[in-house]
Amino acid sequence: MAYRRSLVRRAVALTTAATAAVVLAACGSSDSSSSSPAPARSGHDTGSVHPSGTASAGSHDPQDVSFAQGMIPHHRQAVAMAGLAASRAKSPQVKDLAAKIKQAQDPEINTMSGWLKAWGEKVPGDGGTGMESMPGMDHSASPMPGMMSDQDMGKLKGLSGDAFDKAFLQMMISHHQGAIEMARTEQAKGAYGPAKAMAKSIVTSQSAEITEMDKMLGKQ
Repeated sequence: MAYRRSLVRRAVALTTAATAAVVLAACGSSDSSSSSPAPARSGHDTGSVHPSGTASAGSHDPQDVSFAQGMIPHHRQAVAMAGLAASRAKSPQVKDLAAKIKQAQDPEINTMSGWLKAWGEKVPGDGGTGMESMPGMDHSASPMPGMMSDQDMGKLKGLSGDAFDKAFLQMMISHHQGAIEMARTEQAKGAYGPAKAMAKSIVTSQSAEITEMDKMLGKQ
């Protein structure tokens, strides 16, 4: 009988010890989770872009600002030229090309404007004289290569049919060559990744369009 009571006491003691171990383990787990450091941010989170997708200040250099401020009016003039093709061009190929140019460059204008606003820099045409953003102004003294003068734009507006197609292609080739020159400068001297990526895209896409326009003019 005494032997049986001893076995019962031993079983109770073992059960009590096991229960205490489980409680202590649970408490230790709780303390560990409450004191553990917050997970580290991914190495890709550089802070250079806000959650809204706009560029943040401090992630660019003066060349990036110059690129955006120059390319915005440059693109605006190309869009203005492309807009004339719908009612003046004869060739369906010219009309299609003009539509493609407008479709590509309008969003880039918006993107570059967003960068400049995020950087606290002036967006061409937003206040001030805004002269640099006017599609038909005289850019003879402008540092932006490939821009058309007032006279060039006036001539293009006065043409239609085959004459318009030829003038449009010739002017747009020069315009694209200027944009490519500006983009290559950004690729070489810029610091802001998205701006350099856009510059690369401009070089690629507009070089291909120059080849396409040369074929339309019978140069290839």
